[in-house]
Order: sequence, then C-alpha cells, then structure tokens
Amino acid sequence: MVEWKEVTIDELFTVQNGFAFKSSDYVEENDKCLEVLKMGHIERGGGLRKDPKKSYIPRSEYLDRWVLDKNDIVMAMTDMKDNVVILGVPAIIDKDNHYVLNQRVARLKLKRKDIADIYFLYNYLKWKEFLFELQSKANSGVQVNLSTTTIKESIISIPPLPEQKAIASVLSSLDDKIDLLHRQNKTLEAMAETLFRQWFVEEAEEDWEEKPISEVVKIAIGRTPPRKEVHWFSTNSSDIKWVSIKDMGQSGIFIFDTSEYLTKEAVKTFNIPTIPIDTVLLSFKMTVGRVGITTETMLSNEAIAHFIFDENTPFSKEYLYFFLKTFKYDSLGSTSSIVTAINSSIIKEIKIVIPDKMTMKKFRVMTEKLFNKIKQNQFQIRTLEKLRDTLLPKLMSGEMRVEI
Repeated sequence: MVEWKEVTIDELFTVQNGFAFKSSDYVEENDKCLEVLKMGHIERGGGLRKDPKKSYIPRSEYLDRWVLDKNDIVMAMTDMKDNVVILGVPAIIDKDNHYVLNQRVARLKLKRKDIADIYFLYNYLKWKEFLFELQSKANSGVQVNLSTTTIKESIISIPPLPEQKAIASVLSSLDDKIDLLHRQNKTLEAMAETLFRQWFVEEAEEDWEEKPISEVVKIAIGRTPPRKEVHWFSTNSSDIKWVSIKDMGQSGIFIFDTSEYLTKEAVKTFNIPTIPIDTVLLSFKMTVGRVGITTETMLSNEAIAHFIFDENTPFSKEYLYFFLKTFKYDSLGSTSSIVTAINSSIIKEIKIVIPDKMTMKKFRVMTEKLFNKIKQNQFQIRTLEKLRDTLLPKLMSGEMRVEI
C-alpha cells in the first residue's frame, strides 16, 4: 500500500460538537422548524435510522452554525460503558437544511475535497477496525465519551483520489440497491395499509362482530432465562433465534435476524414457548406496539406476545399485522403509565373486528402478494448487506484493489 498515505481526521474535516438543546425548547413539527439530530438517529451499523424518535426546534439565525448540510458526516460521541454499540458510529446526512446538530453528536465536514472523497471516508469510518481503534481511546466512566480532540487526532489511510472514488462507487452501488429495496418495501406496506384502513376502518360494516382477541386466536408470551446464568444465551446460529424488542425495531415486517440465541437446553429447562414460522409478534412492555412476523421457528422474551393461528382463525396474518400496528395502545392506559399499564391480560382482552369471510378472503389474496414481495426484498437486502460488509474491510485495508 505504498500509494496510500496516513492523515488525521483533522487534516480532512472540520469537527464540531452539537448544541445542548433543552426539551422545553422543542415544538410541534411545522414548516419553520428543524429536526434535532440526536444519537438516536444513528443506526448501530452506521447510517441514519428509518424511524427515529423525532424532536423539532424553531429555526433561528443563532442556530445556523449547527444546521447540517447534505454529505456532512455525523458521529455518536457517547455510549453506555457496559453496552457499547453506537459510540463512534457514523451516518451521512441525506438532505440540506433539515437537521440541526444535538449535543454529544459530532459533525465532520469535509474541507479537503481535493484529496479525499466523502463516500470513501464515510465507509472508512464505518470500518470495524477503525471503529474499534477509535472506541479504545474513549474516556470511560458511567458512560464512555469521545472528545472532539480524540476524533481529530484519529488516523486514517487513504489511497489516491481516483481509487477512493472507485472504491466508493462499488460500495455506493450496493447501498443504492439496498436503499431502493427499502423504499420499495415502504411503498408496498403503505399500499397494503391503505387497503386495510379503507376496508376495515372507513368502510367497516356495522354487522361485523367484535370479539376479545383471545377468543379467536391463541396468545402466548415468551420468556427469559436468568441473565446471570450466561450459559443459556448464545450467539451461535445453530441455536434458536431469540427475539427482543430491539430486534423488532431493527427489522422490517419480517424478522430474519436476532442479536441473541437461546440454547435448546434453555428452551427445555425453562419451558420457553416456541414460535412457529409466519407468526405475528407484538411488543407490549417498555416499547409498546412494535409488530413483526417470524420467518422461521423462533423464541422471544417476556415483553413480546405471539398469536398462533389454526384452521378456524377468521382472519389472515396480514389483517392481524395491520390491526395491531394501527391499534391505539394509549387507550389501554394513561400515557404516563403506558409502560406498566399494559400486561398480557389486557392484550388478550383487546377487541378485534371480525369481517365477513368473503371480504377477508379478498383482502388476504391482495395483501399476501404484497407481503411476499416485501419478504423477498428483505431477504435480498440481507444478501446485499452481507456482501457489502464482506467487501468493506477488504477495500478499506487495501487487501482488495479496484481497477480505475
């Protein structure tokens, strides 16, 4: 790698910390406000989250220096000491004049476009070897923190600009395909949800029966082995995937991957209910209302309910998915106590409308095709992401070279 040279981040970027907003400063979304970009906007693997919790602040000239531009890179500067998952992880801004930078998030603005390509650098910052090195330099306490000085002093290796652009082109083409599939899935889901709302909310028949959901489908709850007994937990793919609320938040409609597994011995010892393929899941504790569908036999923790169909179930999984997704869970308890107010008994008593068989059959036929396409797209996204993640370290280290 004689053609590559080492430079500090400070040589390439202007590095800036965010502004310390107060929650009392936040306003409802309107056309004269900015979205506050927080650490929660950044995905664990890099990039902007599709569904972050959003806060808004009124535009003002005072905040101009913290307003983000397209192709700025942002980086999380704080994480929990015992669970470092986001520290140093970058995302690239996708639009001008929309976000304003919050405290504990750094902005890296490229100043040397003559020697560096922003997309190459963004991928370099996502590279695990660089990220681990950066995280090792963090100040440690109850939290771990990166200072702007530490970020500035970090060293990266760059090839000549034409090779940077060639490497960035390879990785960007994969990211573009992944993004296209995500957007296609969003459109397909919106089409199916529009149909659900039209047929079963706006045009619902008065004679359709309403029953407690537990009377028409079997509901079971997952379990967690004792956390201190670590031998029950695994990251081995030969064990059984164990779904958490976080996993549901990082999946699309269909759940393919989990961050943890349980051993078969754990399932037997603690009598943990197994969840069949194509089963609808619902989170009902802590984060209430996340919905997903399994893609194989899985398990879950006790904060997640699953709904087991049989030949007499009067609706489809697509219908149940949208019913649970659009249900107003704050109607089950006060908003201040919603975390603790909902339990499995309350879930079982939720009343669900039972449409007539003909209407349900038509809905199932129409939405099943959409869901199958979404599932295929999600599978393709996983394949492309694995390819990208395999290529990234080889390209960033110079092990694999790209023809210019």
